Amino acid sequence: MANRWADHTTEMAIAQVISQTAFTPQDPPRMHGPITLLLYLLAGLGGGLLAIRTGIPAAPLAGALLGAGLVSMSGKLEAAQWPQGTRTALEIAIGTVIGTSLTSSALAELRLLWRPAILITVTLVMTGLVVGLWCSRLLGIDPIVALLGAAPGGISGMSLVGAEFGVGAAVAALHAVRLITVLVVLPLVVRLVLSLGQAPPAN
Repeated sequence: MANRWADHTTEMAIAQVISQTAFTPQDPPRMHGPITLLLYLLAGLGGGLLAIRTGIPAAPLAGALLGAGLVSMSGKLEAAQWPQGTRTALEIAIGTVIGTSLTSSALAELRLLWRPAILITVTLVMTGLVVGLWCSRLLGIDPIVALLGAAPGGISGMSLVGAEFGVGAAVAALHAVRLITVLVVLPLVVRLVLSLGQAPPAN
């Protein structure tokens, strides 16, 4: 439970920084810096907590991104100026959370599954590159957004990478759509395949 809430907290913090970096309001009213950051934090916290109740994938990140992003796009507040090193601290935090999920049992399983792990990784990376470049040329979107959006990574990690290039919100949106679609469609496909495999032979 503690690890789960640590994941949620880290994801919401990441989403707040990404959303306020990506959405810059025009001619906002002046407000004292700490108060502005507090309001953004409250918007992100509220969005993240509401999203957790929906059960969607990466709910804290998606909800905080949407909550803080809407406030930022509204133009009611000036663009957030986070203290220097905030993003670095968040990257260290998410790396630590992910790192603690690597246990000895996971390493033991990897010793048995290293061949499919390499094959799947190479295939997904190459497929992501091809799909990203194809989408960029066909649809005319930013190649960085297309490549990072098609990359086989988690929404939290890829959003941070995207934020380094100034496209964190767009990358997060693409991965959120992918995750939601996979979690909704894939279980149905698996059930269908299992039902077909267990169907009695025709006489």
